[in-house]
Amino acid sequence: MATDTSTSTDSSGFDLPPIVGNLLSNRRISLGLAILLPIALVAILGETVAPYDPTATHVADRYAGPGGQFLLGTDHLGRDLLSRVILGGRTSLLLGFGATALALLVGVPIGLTAGYAKGRVDEILMRIMDIIMSVPTLLLGLLILVVLPSNILNVVMAIGVVYAPRIARVTRSATLSVSEEEYVLAAKARGESSPYILFREILPNVTGPIVVEGSVRVGYAIMIGTSLSFLGLGAGPPNPDWGFMIATARDHIYQTPWFLIWPSVALLLTVMATNLIGDGLRDVLDPREVGDHS
Repeated sequence: MATDTSTSTDSSGFDLPPIVGNLLSNRRISLGLAILLPIALVAILGETVAPYDPTATHVADRYAGPGGQFLLGTDHLGRDLLSRVILGGRTSLLLGFGATALALLVGVPIGLTAGYAKGRVDEILMRIMDIIMSVPTLLLGLLILVVLPSNILNVVMAIGVVYAPRIARVTRSATLSVSEEEYVLAAKARGESSPYILFREILPNVTGPIVVEGSVRVGYAIMIGTSLSFLGLGAGPPNPDWGFMIATARDHIYQTPWFLIWPSVALLLTVMATNLIGDGLRDVLDPREVGDHS
């Protein structure tokens, strides 16, 4: 396989691969990263930057407004909202990125196998994927969590299972388009094994659509994870979680609207950032990609 080793130079004088330069010059990706990276960094640092223990009750008066010692105020139990929003971001990002990674781990091999084998194997695998996709996303997640204990790892697994068929279909479509290329036929003629052809010849040439689909799925995974937490099937109290915080805040909105506003704003910004990055990656890596990503 021929590879392009040319590089581009940024304004600082550093040589960058052309694809990196294209990604960084995309306005959607730049804006998305500018929003997401600070949120992710603060969430990762967690307890290091959180001013108080997010699970400690009666740190201050209940329903304290923003400002002063408590920048975002306190909730109905006197817990610092800033600390809970920070730690809640870690949970939501873990749900989004962890579930998407699992969906890629499951869906990509299925899609590669279906697109390369074709025939009966393709038909069986894709009909199974269609059956899973026929169940509404949130309902399927609920069904899985009815069987499994409700904890963060099982929520990640449930969301990963929900989105694996969509990853598989995108991977299959891309595989079908390259399975008859000369480098694949040459590998077959050399007697290379199917795993070698799938993962050494085909996969590197279909990563664009897969990366685009995966990046778009992160935002959806965060949303469904938050929805499950809203319904009481997430990490569970007293651990902070944006979805559970929003659900709890409904009963206290008249005492303090800030309890509802802050996790909602954090969720909005995170999902918007992931969608911007996904759209930007589609522009750069797969400009022909159109359609519904719901």
